[in-house]
Amino acid sequence: MFTYNFELRVRYADVDQMGYVYYGNYAYYYEQARAEAIRSLGFTYKQLEDTGVIMPITRMNIKYIAPAYYDELLTIKTIIPELPSRIILFKYEIYNEQSKLLNEGETYLTFINRAENRIQTAPQLLIDSLKPYFEP
Repeated sequence: MFTYNFELRVRYADVDQMGYVYYGNYAYYYEQARAEAIRSLGFTYKQLEDTGVIMPITRMNIKYIAPAYYDELLTIKTIIPELPSRIILFKYEIYNEQSKLLNEGETYLTFINRAENRIQTAPQLLIDSLKPYFEP
């Protein structure tokens, strides 16, 4: 299993009238954490796209447990629980500075060959980078 922790400070623009992080911003937080998790493997989303692969989200689930507030430092734990095939699953856990779990979520992304607009298997670059995390 691959895990990566990403820290993010809640901006003033991220909160709603109640002072809570606006619910729609969690998808944006997931995206930032996902991109940085990929970067931690030694390459970027852009480099994956440059190989002709795009990765649209096909499903997203979010569970709101407790609110996050302006200026809190959040830790977003990104988990890839299994080696991808044609789909990659990212799970997320968001914690505040007191290590309280605030949010859980998951996104499913499909690998698409951009030129053919067809589903394909995960790029070898990604598989090779993730394999060490799944070996016994």
